[in-house]
Amino acid sequence: MIGNWSTTVGRTVRAQSAPVTYGLIVVCCVIFVIGPASGFNPTYGTGDALVVAQRAYFRRWGVVPADLLNGTPGALLTPATALFIHGSWLHLLGNMLFFYVFGAMTEERMGHFEFALFYVGCGYLALVGYAVANSTSEQTLVGASGAISAVLGAFLYLFPKARVTSLFPFLFFLPLRFPAWIVLPFWAALQWLAAGRSPSGPGVAYLAHLVGFSLGFLYAWVRFRRPTRVKVPAAAPEGENQP
Repeated sequence: MIGNWSTTVGRTVRAQSAPVTYGLIVVCCVIFVIGPASGFNPTYGTGDALVVAQRAYFRRWGVVPADLLNGTPGALLTPATALFIHGSWLHLLGNMLFFYVFGAMTEERMGHFEFALFYVGCGYLALVGYAVANSTSEQTLVGASGAISAVLGAFLYLFPKARVTSLFPFLFFLPLRFPAWIVLPFWAALQWLAAGRSPSGPGVAYLAHLVGFSLGFLYAWVRFRRPTRVKVPAAAPEGENQP
């Protein structure tokens, strides 16, 4: 999950068309509903049987750092499959809310195909980075937060002045509007602090958030920065001596 310090609920400009963003949201929701974590699919049973099914499901499709770093072919695919698996309703809805708010404008700026590759690629690398830092862990990691954090990082570079509405618990959940260049670095700083204080081993993947955010910002900076303009001297009129 992206984090619970605030919930971004609006933006100034809405993209006209973002099929990749909305498509990914639908895919994640459908996969969650038909999986064991939602509790809607009766084929997984109830009670202890459901708990066993959930653990097996997450183990199969999620990232297990110790297995990933062993280099087995199946484990190498899990950073991609884990992006579409969520552990609870709160986990799913929190991630999809952030993705809905920041994904559409970022997709419109990047283009649909490039955005899809960006999302999966940065999400994959964010989970790998987290696994490397927790190389001996046997706990499963699932969720799209690494990829969505990359979207936040790219959004910060592409739309630093865009205003978003946030609810801050320590300000009695008053809806306040701030530009992205204030909201998103503050969010990243909280992830950094949380990652430093978290115990050894997996839990909330704060480190994956930081890796994804950094990758997203770096990609947008390299891909969309303006080239340096070089002034070319005007040509001298015909017949005039040139130095």
